[in-house]
Amino acid sequence: MRWIRTISAGTQEGAEELGGKARGLVLLHRLGLRVPAAFVVTTGACRAFRQERHLPAGLAAELATAITSLERSTGRTFGGSRKPLAVSVRSGARASMPGMMNTILNLGLTTGATTALTAETGDRPFALDSRLRFLSSFAAAVTDADMNAVKAAPGGDPPPGTERGQAHLTDAARAIEALVRERCGRPVPDDANRQLEWAVEAVFSSWDTPRARTYRTLNDIPHDLGTAVIVQTMAFGNRDGHSGTGVAFSRDPNTGENVPYGDVLFGHQGEDVVGGRTTTRPLRELAEREPAVWRELLDALGRIERHHRDACYVEFTYQSGELWFLQTRPGRFTGGAAVRAATELADEHVISRQEALLRISPQHLQHVRTPRIASSGEADILARGIGACPGVAAGAVATTADQAVRMARDTPVILVRPETSPGDMHGLAAAAGIVTARGGPASHAAVVARALSKPAVVGLTGLTVDTHGGSITVGSRSAGAGTLVTIDGTSGEVALGTPRVVTDAADHHLHRLLGWADDITGDHGERDESRRLEAARAALRRR
Repeated sequence: MRWIRTISAGTQEGAEELGGKARGLVLLHRLGLRVPAAFVVTTGACRAFRQERHLPAGLAAELATAITSLERSTGRTFGGSRKPLAVSVRSGARASMPGMMNTILNLGLTTGATTALTAETGDRPFALDSRLRFLSSFAAAVTDADMNAVKAAPGGDPPPGTERGQAHLTDAARAIEALVRERCGRPVPDDANRQLEWAVEAVFSSWDTPRARTYRTLNDIPHDLGTAVIVQTMAFGNRDGHSGTGVAFSRDPNTGENVPYGDVLFGHQGEDVVGGRTTTRPLRELAEREPAVWRELLDALGRIERHHRDACYVEFTYQSGELWFLQTRPGRFTGGAAVRAATELADEHVISRQEALLRISPQHLQHVRTPRIASSGEADILARGIGACPGVAAGAVATTADQAVRMARDTPVILVRPETSPGDMHGLAAAAGIVTARGGPASHAAVVARALSKPAVVGLTGLTVDTHGGSITVGSRSAGAGTLVTIDGTSGEVALGTPRVVTDAADHHLHRLLGWADDITGDHGERDESRRLEAARAALRRR
């Protein structure tokens, strides 16, 4: 049995075998967009791994052959002593499971390859930083430990370009290698092919972690599907002053407005955007910093949206001014954003009015009228951050995922964290709302909140979370665990107590959509919005 497929415009298998992420890469190829060379280990290999508890027979040999093909296409050598090839190793199930499984970046940067990267670029801090990023993501995947605590320098990380900064990068790398040896009973392999085999095993194993199982249960995703693994040539967003990474929606996922929306980080790699530890910048700043990259990104968003006939989402990296696409999928908006996007796509003649009605379910209507804190003037506002998922939630402060689960048995809870990680999934599932000190609209907390339709506020500058003492502090004000707070996922406000909440009236997009529904049924007397919509959908399905 063949376990690996090359990802190209001609790849034919569906998402059941390749996973949704790889199918997105196939689409990007077909649209003529720039995609780093890649191959995919199929979901069937994951299912075999779960049964046998080791890589299925023949996969190691296929991995070596596929890597040789990448070497030919890139002119680089995997783990080599000149022009080294580095790859990312990412999960890719049929259904999107944001942040729930493992990702390893810069794999192949052995000690020799790191020396070669230094010689090739003349930039030792870049090579050391890239090696540390590999070790951090590799160790997190194989030990499930918090790498941020291991890497932290007393008094904060020194600038990498300084002698002290380079010494810190080297010391942090050694500490992570020692942790892997202690936790796993074997060192990080200094052979690139062995690194790859171990990484594929780690991604397959992450399918069955508690966080992944919790997410699948919440989202009705079958547990027996398994995940594919995408192995893709690295594009380095941390390469130089003209490099960066980001995520982009073709339309605003909070409102449905037809404007590009997302996050960008300059001089960073992709995990910094979604991890939430680094404060991101609004996507529009890319237009000022890298206008050529911005124009190419807008063109790509338009092409992908025309293909899907729907809003879309992309992940991208640009290295030294050259843009590369790493992932795409439909936007999957909810609530009022879905209604607005559907009606405006119909107005633009991208879809018909009938198709717009079929895209919106009665469940969407439950989240169309967005509640908000009535007035900042009459509320005791503790802090303001970035609204990442619309809605209002009130509950008792919990500062750890475990505490949130315990407290949620008796009362609604607001989970407040410095940033969230996949290990917080059980707490995110139990909480009524989510607040983080760091991260932006594409951070792990924001993405999961939108998937769970829970109000969220992220990037709350000045917020300190004392997880041991169970308290939060903003400026001179503190609130202990159990303190009642209310969060507004539209305005980004966090208020003490339960201020007055108002609900937006239905906007003209919903009125127009329901008018189209009434035209289908010929019944303009029914007042219940959900019944009007469902009656029209039923009539269209009968046609």
